[in-house]
Amino acid sequence: MVRTRPVDPLPMRLQQIYDGLSEVLERLAPDVMAVEGIFYATNVRTTVVLGHARGVVLLAGAQHGLPVMEYSPAQIKKAVVGRGAAVKPQVGYMVARLLKLKTAPTPADAADGVAVALTHLLMGGARPGRKTAS
Repeated sequence: MVRTRPVDPLPMRLQQIYDGLSEVLERLAPDVMAVEGIFYATNVRTTVVLGHARGVVLLAGAQHGLPVMEYSPAQIKKAVVGRGAAVKPQVGYMVARLLKLKTAPTPADAADGVAVALTHLLMGGARPGRKTAS
């Protein structure tokens, strides 16, 4: 998991996100990247900072030649929980159930990341330009 310190300047934090994600992509060599689509936080500053971080994630995927699949928060909740208006604890609970875990991944953001990956798999795991088995 890539973590940054809130006291560090934003450019340094974005570099840490890029470097950490690049290391993971090089080590694991995935063939696709699934990400949560843009969403709006209550706080405008938070929304802008998250947008910067999301841009760095998309850049890392592109720099590593990965097709990037985006899923809206509602799509993720619907795929994992069964309804698009689910709350965070419900998502964590269903991630644990689907993966037969004793508890949901922590912190809650980790469960959200796993939910994005599960959504991709549950929706057929398709990559752009690749046909899936029927």
